Amino acid sequence: MRVTLCAVGRLRAGPEKTLIDDYLQRFDRTGRPLGLGPATVAEVDDRKGGGMAGEAALLRRAAPSGALVCVLDERGKTLSSPKFAGTLADWRDTGRQDVAFLIGGADGLDPSLRDAADFALSFGAMVWPHMLVRVMLTEQLYRAATILGGGPYHRA
Repeated sequence: MRVTLCAVGRLRAGPEKTLIDDYLQRFDRTGRPLGLGPATVAEVDDRKGGGMAGEAALLRRAAPSGALVCVLDERGKTLSSPKFAGTLADWRDTGRQDVAFLIGGADGLDPSLRDAADFALSFGAMVWPHMLVRVMLTEQLYRAATILGGGPYHRA
């Protein structure tokens, strides 16, 4: 199952990008034998000032056609790492070819995008900077692959 992270904003070189690249590489290496991956990042930038609605249109276009759409939103479902791994496995095992994780900009996601999503995932009640959400998501993708593969990374 291919994974696409569709995110508003361009991530410049720096510690966040280094972490994301590292976790995506680990996910690809660990997930491929499990039918997970590759993972790619599709960045969109609404420079025309369309606000959340404009960002939503760009995010919709960035998601692969037919993909299961999972939005990252504080109103979403909070999952433990093993439950997240199980959710990914369920999506894979039910024949999903693609999953797209949508991360909004500084103002969040347009309500129409949230309402149309197949799943909403939350990293807790706190609001996180959208650039850090990318790091957290890529780490959890790698952790999920190691859980599913029986690796030692997840010790909880």
